[in-house]
Amino acid sequence: MSRLEEIVDAAQRLLEDEGPGAVSMRRLAAELGIQAPSLYKHVDGKDRIEAELQERALTELAAALQPAADLRDLAHAYRQWALLHPRLYELTARRPLHRDQLRDGVETAASARLVALSGGDVDRARALWAAAHGLVDLELAHRFPEGADVQAAWDALVAAFDRVADREDGELDPLCRQP
Repeated sequence: MSRLEEIVDAAQRLLEDEGPGAVSMRRLAAELGIQAPSLYKHVDGKDRIEAELQERALTELAAALQPAADLRDLAHAYRQWALLHPRLYELTARRPLHRDQLRDGVETAASARLVALSGGDVDRARALWAAAHGLVDLELAHRFPEGADVQAAWDALVAAFDRVADREDGELDPLCRQP
């Protein structure tokens, strides 16, 4: 294991245990048992560490989504990954990506299965991702009322996208029309 991997592992432990605010150079150095200036021999700052964590998250998410056979499977996998890694999800989905520091293709790989299951329609994939992100975000923030059937909301979301995809004439579902 490289020193950079050790640093990112320690950063992920801090992130998962205490949240994004805990991932500071000083805290990270203490976690590793070194002086903060020594970290700069391996990384050029906190942004680099965040980029490494975001890249790790996108890579893991891509692997979690890859086996999905349909949008329902994909939505389930996305939700499960986010619920298992809420703080890594937060760092990746609620904050700007450090795109300039990510390896080429990492972000594209994370969205590839979604785009494929959206019939190659990037706009449809982005809309579905935005809706799924909204549901996950609400669930992670405990914003659904007690006893709410969150799975039913996910099922309704996927069903709505399936209805739009199944329409060959391009006409909107009557429920979606503007008055």
